Amino acid sequence: MQMKNASQQAMSDHKMMMHGGQMMQMGNLKQKFWWSFILALPILLLSPAMGFNLPVQFSFPGSDWLVVIFATILFWYGGEIFLRGAYAELKQKKPEMMTLISLGIVTAYLYSLYAFIQNNLLHSQMKVMDFFWELATLILIMLLGHWIEMTSVMKASSSVHDLAKLLPDKVHVQTINQIEEIKINDVQKQATIIVKPGESIPLDGIIISGSSTADESLVTGEARQITKQKGQRVIGGSINGSGTLTIKVTQTANSGFLASVNKLVQSSQADKSKLQTKADQVSGWLFYAALIIGLLALIVWTSFQGITNGLERMVTVLVIACPHALGLAIPLVNAKSTALGAKHGLLIRNHNAISLSSQINYLLLDKTGTLTQGMFQVRHYASLTNKLDSNQVLTIMASLEQDSTHPLAQSILHYAQSKKINLLPLTNSQNMTGAGVSGTIEQHTYQLVNEKAARKQVSNFPKLAADKDTISYLIQDSQLLGYIAVGDQIKASAFTLIKQIKERQITPVMLTGDNQKVADNIALQLGIDQVYAELLPQDKEKVVKKLQSAGNKVMMVGDGINDAPSLVKADIGVAIGTGTDVAVDSADVILVNSEPEAIISFLDLAQKTQTKTIQNLWWGAGYNIIALPLAAGILTPWGLVLPPAVGAILMSLSTVIVAINAEFLKI
Repeated sequence: MQMKNASQQAMSDHKMMMHGGQMMQMGNLKQKFWWSFILALPILLLSPAMGFNLPVQFSFPGSDWLVVIFATILFWYGGEIFLRGAYAELKQKKPEMMTLISLGIVTAYLYSLYAFIQNNLLHSQMKVMDFFWELATLILIMLLGHWIEMTSVMKASSSVHDLAKLLPDKVHVQTINQIEEIKINDVQKQATIIVKPGESIPLDGIIISGSSTADESLVTGEARQITKQKGQRVIGGSINGSGTLTIKVTQTANSGFLASVNKLVQSSQADKSKLQTKADQVSGWLFYAALIIGLLALIVWTSFQGITNGLERMVTVLVIACPHALGLAIPLVNAKSTALGAKHGLLIRNHNAISLSSQINYLLLDKTGTLTQGMFQVRHYASLTNKLDSNQVLTIMASLEQDSTHPLAQSILHYAQSKKINLLPLTNSQNMTGAGVSGTIEQHTYQLVNEKAARKQVSNFPKLAADKDTISYLIQDSQLLGYIAVGDQIKASAFTLIKQIKERQITPVMLTGDNQKVADNIALQLGIDQVYAELLPQDKEKVVKKLQSAGNKVMMVGDGINDAPSLVKADIGVAIGTGTDVAVDSADVILVNSEPEAIISFLDLAQKTQTKTIQNLWWGAGYNIIALPLAAGILTPWGLVLPPAVGAILMSLSTVIVAINAEFLKI
């Protein structure tokens, strides 16, 4: 299975795109760190730290030459990824973190070579302090920071590996003559599979026979057992209960829910949210600020105390200003947030939704399938003509719906099947957007449409009570032949959603293509004050535009094809997981468990993600407000000097804090 293999490959190779576009493997980085540590040991033991001899320090004839040799090897071996990254950044004319790290280590190395030549070859009367000890610690600490970065990202991605293990390697596929066991990656859409009691449901699909319960807790975070019956969707990776299910596959192993989770988490670092763009801008500003302050420190301190002190101050500035932690600030939080959301049934396709969530003023909710179950039940039906009796009307209506996947159509079909009605052959079947369906049956063209569409065609329209039920009308040549009334149930979690949305000072609005009376009745029960009914797809989009034109930020939640335009237009589009592929593909966020209350979980996760992101931005860059002046030596007259090695430690400490802070993100 491609998704499973890709996840396992990612876990085994531990590859990650480094800053500057360099690809690195976890194993290679770990090896590079430990070899660099070995190379650094002679330097740390034989050279002075910050100009002072350490308590444990060795010196013997030729030890300075040994330090130079090991420092040179360490510079090119341990500093390679930073130098390559800096080259890539400069080539793109975007100097950022790798350029700053390289400036620090290059300056430290070249100045130390200069000090070595002055002290050992030219025998300068005044000993020049070298920075070999600082060079070694800087490279080690920066390598350690990258190692921590990769470890944190891999932890965030480990949930994908756990999810991949939920899927079986082989699937029971039903063919014409027998049941075959084939590899999961070979199963195609529309294939019929058999899932026995206690087995993992291998792929996303729709139940075509059988009933059972499903444990989706490991996939969606929903702890309770969910009853699954004919016509309902199932998610690959959930555990089947005590019944045998026959399922028609709707998504292959490479396009199902778990594959989507895998792709989302793997791409979360590359996802450029608005905050990530801001972080990149800050990195650029920090580069130029560090360069200017470093050069000023070099000039000022050189004029007062000589080139040695001037270079020391400049090196310290360049080291401490390194935006390494800033580069981790948002990718680490995004990776953790994406994986955490996936575990709770939230697929975040666009991280800009996180940034916008705190600005939302209006929550627009489609009625059918979002606020209601979308599992209609036929209440009553009747003929309105002497030409047909009620059963003939039902037969024609069910036959018209046989190619439709709309929940209302499915309810009519299931009801007709329960009445043992044989469907008639249907041709020229067409979906009338926002109205209903049409088709040809026994050489006659019929339409089954909602009240709004029916009124446009039929004069002397009958008065039918429709306060709670949705009524569809059967029409032939502008003549009303009959009607069918179906009822829906409000989702229990919809009441909680509306209450909590109002508490957050967000205005809920219902949008529906259903008639006004039914919409008003449901809105009254839920406590929704603003209702737009009898809408076409373009009408829903107009409502979104109208609210946005008044300066509002809008979140739209829907599940049908007719919701797709408004999902795209809204500032945040949220698709119900059981909705159509068109709706899901149009959304920024997908609610896998299809419960409206999950919107609150998304808002909570978004708020906490925002908080962690801002915290990390401050840890990654904000400390420079204090650190850069200190590094430049502004407090030196008062006896406070910040050596380059201490600068490296502070920079790496901020990196560690950023990584740990991201790991504490919870929902």
